[in-house]
Amino acid sequence: MNPINETHVNEPGLVVVDVAAADDATALAFQHLLADRWATATAEQTTRDAGQPGVRLRCYLDLCQQLTAAAVANPTMEPTTARS
Repeated sequence: MNPINETHVNEPGLVVVDVAAADDATALAFQHLLADRWATATAEQTTRDAGQPGVRLRCYLDLCQQLTAAAVANPTMEPTTARS
C-alpha cells in the first residue's frame, strides 16, 4: 500500500483503515460495515500484492460525523458464533 498522506489524518477523528482479507467479498463487506456507521471514503475495488496471499483495501473514515438514527437502531452486522 502507498504511504498515508498527511492530509488524511490532519485532525482528530480522521482515520485511515488498511484492510487485509482472504478475498474481495470479505474486504468489501467489512468496508460496507464501516460505511454504515461513519462517513467513509470507500474504495471500489481491492488490490493484490504479487506473491502475497489475499487482497488489500484502504478506506478513509471521519469519526466526527454523527451516526444516523437508522445505524444505531438497526445495526447491519449479524452476531457470529465462535469458531472451533
